[in-house]
Amino acid sequence: MKAVFFDRDGTLNVDRDYLYKIEDLRWMPHAREALAFLAQRDYTLFVITNQSGVARGYYTVEQMQALHERMAQDALSYGAKLEKFYFCPHHKEGKIVEYAIDCDCRKPKPGMLLQCFSEYEIDKENSFMIGDSKRDVECAEAAGIKGYLYKGGSLLEFVKKIVLG
Repeated sequence: MKAVFFDRDGTLNVDRDYLYKIEDLRWMPHAREALAFLAQRDYTLFVITNQSGVARGYYTVEQMQALHERMAQDALSYGAKLEKFYFCPHHKEGKIVEYAIDCDCRKPKPGMLLQCFSEYEIDKENSFMIGDSKRDVECAEAAGIKGYLYKGGSLLEFVKKIVLG
């Protein structure tokens, strides 16, 4: 399957420090429309996100997952299925001991993408990642797929330029 991997904060939603509250969720301009555009073209959609707020004790995995469920529902209402959210809850300076580690999944390391590749049959040549940080692009490249740096504006227009040329 061909896939698109999205960073979460600053790419799909407005980056608010350590977002976990559903009422604070604000989508980036035309993000849901971009997801629908890709879904209509048979891309499988994934989210790949660092969530060090878990390790720092700002919110729980359950609170973060509730936000992800809401995001998935919102995307579905636009005709796009977010297949799976991969998240890294780790940070070596975290306060929550079980998450205070130097892991292989924290971007720019490719662990989350590699995990996805082991769980799904991904056509790497026709798949790519979009993120708002250099570490997102580095993560994609380390996993053997193309990475694109999104700097704001209409995510739909950004995606169209990648897909349609």
